[in-house]
Order: sequence, then structure tokens, then C-alpha cells
Amino acid sequence: MTNIQKSPSLLFCIIMDAIGYLSFAIPGVGEFLDVIWAPISAIIFAKTFGGAKGVFGGMFNFIEEIMPGMDIIPSFTIMWFLTNKAGANKRSEIIPVKAK
Repeated sequence: MTNIQKSPSLLFCIIMDAIGYLSFAIPGVGEFLDVIWAPISAIIFAKTFGGAKGVFGGMFNFIEEIMPGMDIIPSFTIMWFLTNKAGANKRSEIIPVKAK
């Protein structure tokens, strides 16, 4: 049996990035909230995408969330596009095209 992990929805990824942006809404307090949100976000990232890409992405996400001013990077959404769109290109290369 293969263990296929279902990809998260684009909407989920956008919501997760939006939660990370919320720290900008409260000046002064936002950076303190990032200290709490960064490890939570990294764990969710790693569990959501799984495998090596989830762990690597989770570490990047943690650094991105903990560093002041870096919350602007939509790491969940970027990984969604890399996973879904880059994977689609690879699959199309594998399928042979019949010559006419």
C-alpha cells in the first residue's frame, strides 16, 4: 500500500498566510505575537506538506515568521504552487505523446 498525502487546498494556504499577516495589524504587539505564531506555523507547515519538503519548508516558515518584517512572504501559498504546479509539469513530461 502506498502512503499518498493529499495536498492542502489553495484556500487553506492563503488563510494560513493571512493569519501570519495579522501581526502587522497590531503595531508593537505584532512582533511579540510572531514569537508565539512562528513555531505553531512551522509545525502546521511541516505536517501539512509532509516529508522532506514539509520539514525544510517548516524551518523556512519559522525563520520567515520570527524575523521582523518578513511576514510578507506567503510561504504556504508558495509551497502550494511549487507542489501543485511544478508537480503538474513533471507529470506531463512523463506521459508520452503519440506521434501522428
